[in-house]
Amino acid sequence: MCGIVGYLGSHEAAPILVDALKRLEYRGYDSAGIATVHNGVLDRRRAVGKLVNLSDKLVHEPLAGKSGIGHTRWATHGAPSVANAHPHRTRDVAVVHNGIIENYRKLREELSAAGLSCETETDTETVALLTQHHMDQGKPPVEAAFATLDKLDGAFALAFLFEGEEDLMVAARKGSPLAIGHGEGEMYVGSDAIALAPLTDKITYLDEGDRAVVTRTSLEIRDETGQRVDRPARTVSLDATQVDKAGFTHYMAKEIAEQPAVIKNAITEYLDETGTALNWPEGTPDFAQIDRLTMVACGTAFYACLTAKYWFEQVARLPVEVDIASEFRYREPPVGPNTAALFVSQSGETADTLAALRYMRGKAAHVLSVVNVPESSIARESDIALPIHAGVEIGVASTKAFTCQLTVLLLLALKAAHDRGVIDDETLQDRVSTLRALPGQINDALTQSDALKAIADDLAKATDVLFLGRGLMYPLALEGALKLKEISYIHAEAYASGELKHGPIALIDSTVPVVVMAPRDRLFEKTVSNMQEVVARKGKVVLITDARGHAEASEDVWHSLVMPTVPDLVAPILYAIPAQLLAYHTAVAKGTDVDQPRNLAKSVTVE
Repeated sequence: MCGIVGYLGSHEAAPILVDALKRLEYRGYDSAGIATVHNGVLDRRRAVGKLVNLSDKLVHEPLAGKSGIGHTRWATHGAPSVANAHPHRTRDVAVVHNGIIENYRKLREELSAAGLSCETETDTETVALLTQHHMDQGKPPVEAAFATLDKLDGAFALAFLFEGEEDLMVAARKGSPLAIGHGEGEMYVGSDAIALAPLTDKITYLDEGDRAVVTRTSLEIRDETGQRVDRPARTVSLDATQVDKAGFTHYMAKEIAEQPAVIKNAITEYLDETGTALNWPEGTPDFAQIDRLTMVACGTAFYACLTAKYWFEQVARLPVEVDIASEFRYREPPVGPNTAALFVSQSGETADTLAALRYMRGKAAHVLSVVNVPESSIARESDIALPIHAGVEIGVASTKAFTCQLTVLLLLALKAAHDRGVIDDETLQDRVSTLRALPGQINDALTQSDALKAIADDLAKATDVLFLGRGLMYPLALEGALKLKEISYIHAEAYASGELKHGPIALIDSTVPVVVMAPRDRLFEKTVSNMQEVVARKGKVVLITDARGHAEASEDVWHSLVMPTVPDLVAPILYAIPAQLLAYHTAVAKGTDVDQPRNLAKSVTVE
């Protein structure tokens, strides 16, 4: 969601802050701003819309100072406007915030009673006002910030800057991630390591409840109780070049094209030196001791879990429950003693998924996570974290992270099957060989980009699109519909093919394209039967299949696309490629913002 940066150093802060904010654009935002302290004077600049608007403002109204904080805001409380943009400030303090202050209304009432009134619609302004109130009562800046933190309920990452203090910043986190970067006579604050990538590779991640006092040469961290604590500084191997477009028009296009390489990396990381047997980190559970698996995630990661449910149940014969993270803990599900809980998140900071994980700690026999960021909160709070090795993903609509999640989940399902004695060594090696062939087949699928562009040019004229799939293709249909609506803003829904006649068929007419995901598998004939019901009602069918399926069922369809022929086991990973490219080319045809679609954030760190 919102992005936070901070800088204390020997150079002018404004250009460093704006450059760091550019690297946080992928998180989603609708306004931006920075604040600095220069000759003891606190000042700020803010603008609505893209960062270029803030940059333009800084050309006409420069902001000097070698201490500063910056922010990209994704609106929650209050519409996008200059008044609601961060940093929020009072006479002596400026604040940037990612998260939600749940008790802000109560705090507003208390502040009003003390003669301090709010000027914005935001919850964040109460943080600045409350800190000012404590300073007016004689508390020095650090004590005032800490006293404010003690009164806040909700989830937040915060950075404070103070009038008259050119070598001081206070940072804190509760629920939302925050990191401190170390330099030579310089210190940095960032929502994640990507923001700090060109500046430093030495990062200290704040733990839940931590509050930090930062100067140019020191870092003091206290936990929620006020006790001083040591948090390790880690060297992160994040190359700044990973976050450029490498000649592609959009990050999403680059990340789609990277999938053969990153999927190969994901497979290789979990194989032994022979490349034929699985090699898992210490602490990965023995699935022979597990009776049930609960999988929890949000959005695209949830669809990865739905796909993996088929694998775990069909291949490993392990019962699986899949839940949306935002609903999971409110059901208060009973947890058996031999249940394993598995949480999937690209960022590892998804607020609802993290809350679900904390609900399961102490209840489940094992808490696992599949993440793309090994230093994330979800990874650190799991018994074992399994990285997907997708590399940095900037595009808001997940592509390579999704297919890498699927890859690692399939490998884990194969381990479960082997642990439980459902498959033997020879079968496991055969399945691993099938996976190892997949990157090359994905390369072949990527050559269909131009054909998908031609289909997308027609699809872009629609206002409603349906996706259909059966078995392992049903979650892929859900993912295809999500991708299309995310970046093209076309209303899209997905259904299990057999559900078509139970209501959705009422929507079919000549204006509604229907995308059918249907490799020639054991369910193909049933899917084609449902497809014919669409054709009979003059629906426009886009059939995505393999050569044999095309030969049998492409007659009377609007468009047909032929994918490489692959075993059923890996078909969901392969068929993610046309789903992604179809959405991408449709969005380009419509002229929408592919990488930063409206209203969306890459990392949803609030409930």
